[in-house]
Amino acid sequence: MTSELSPLLRIALLRSRLQALGCKPCHEDRLLRGWSQVASYDRKGSPAASFFPAALRAELPVIEAQLAGLARLHGAFPADHEVARLLVELSDGQLAESVLLPRGGLCVSTQVGCAVGCVFCMSGRAGLIRQLGSAEIVAQVALARHRRKVEKVVFMGMGEPAHNLDNVLEAIAVLGLQGDIAHKNLVLSTVGDERVFERLPLESVKPALALSLHTTDDTLRARLLPNAPRIPVVELVELAEAYARATRYPTQYQWTLIEGVNDSDAELERIVELLTGKYAIMNFIPFNEVDGLDFRRPSAERMAFMVGALKQRGIITQLRDSAGQEVEGACGQLRARAEARPKSAIRVVAA
Repeated sequence: MTSELSPLLRIALLRSRLQALGCKPCHEDRLLRGWSQVASYDRKGSPAASFFPAALRAELPVIEAQLAGLARLHGAFPADHEVARLLVELSDGQLAESVLLPRGGLCVSTQVGCAVGCVFCMSGRAGLIRQLGSAEIVAQVALARHRRKVEKVVFMGMGEPAHNLDNVLEAIAVLGLQGDIAHKNLVLSTVGDERVFERLPLESVKPALALSLHTTDDTLRARLLPNAPRIPVVELVELAEAYARATRYPTQYQWTLIEGVNDSDAELERIVELLTGKYAIMNFIPFNEVDGLDFRRPSAERMAFMVGALKQRGIITQLRDSAGQEVEGACGQLRARAEARPKSAIRVVAA
């Protein structure tokens, strides 16, 4: 395992490199489009050999190799023809996870590990190991696009995007401007951080917002998400609602369903109080078994009842599959298992 980070860790570093080679904004744009879309750099009737400056043409093989080295496939674990977990090896040998989702979706990681420490999540069990650079985030999209089409990117993998906001927003800008992803199909997930609500309205590419709520009870939320900002749930919903109305994208509220913890009738009533009249979608996510934890998902009947009860009260509600149970566990478990056994034991399975 190497310990050297790529010299092109961030998009800003790539841009500086290109500028030093005499590139103009049009050249930067063409290269970023070709890389992020896994497409040819060529313009119709104008091959790269004539479009790029001579200095870049000479350096292009080196740059391409460095970009390819940002994220390499370490292991693939398909569930079906659409869904698969990808174990991604970064330039320094650290491992992160991406997930191919149905209907052209992709879930990407923004950190190796996580500092929030959600008690039901594997990603934060070892704490934060390091941030991902913006180019490493985009590289996960490029890697996935070598396998199939990607039309939606959700920032819901390993890590808390708010804790790596500069890199995440830089990646979002590239994916929205050069990566051919509709802005409404870029979804930033957060446990709720004031920096997110301050920064996102100012960005040229404004992603949709997913807020990891998990409970309406402030005291319980502090236990479930021990290192999340202590912003009252009512205030979080108001901040999210203001952003949703400004962007015209509904806020997606994420709620991991845990039996006996946050699946009560009282929670349902408080959800109705909080979200009635809001531009919102409630996403219930059944808890995925995590090694060493005693939590369980509610019964299928209970989850169906909760979805139906909210729909009857006018709350748009979905029961989402976290794409984990069938492909070696919830987010963070692939990495944990890979770190615990020799690399030779990791299997790579063709899609």
